[in-house]
Amino acid sequence: MKELETGSKSPDFTLPDSDENLISLKQFRGQWVVLYFYPKDNTSGCTLEAIDFTQSLSAFKELNAVVLGVSPDSPDSHCGFRDRHQLKITLLSDINKDVLKQYDVWRLKNMYGRSSYGVERSTFLIDPEGRIAAIWRKVKVPGHIQDVREKIVALQNQAV
Repeated sequence: MKELETGSKSPDFTLPDSDENLISLKQFRGQWVVLYFYPKDNTSGCTLEAIDFTQSLSAFKELNAVVLGVSPDSPDSHCGFRDRHQLKITLLSDINKDVLKQYDVWRLKNMYGRSSYGVERSTFLIDPEGRIAAIWRKVKVPGHIQDVREKIVALQNQAV
């Protein structure tokens, strides 16, 4: 599979959200999409990231951007995660890891001398035409949301 890069067409997908409604990437054409992949609901880094995106949701909406979070957790897990932390972002469930693999974020990871597959925390910014405008891999949560917002603003200013 060809590695995704800036400028390439983003792979389309349809996944269930926390309420088991099917959400397709193509339904957001005409908007910016912040597609972020995270390892697991209710873990410290993932919770902080989801809360940060939720707190910045109005700023993203002002930029004509939606935020979609994807993990291999079930819709039920997402529902509990959303309700426990009052999250307002859309969480999508990729139990079969098909989309995680399409975006090459399901990777072999090493922790404490043990190797196992897991989600590499990553964010893809998709432009209104469905192309990848920016990629952040091995994301560190503090400051990341600000970096994404600034990138959208810079790209929108370039287009003017």
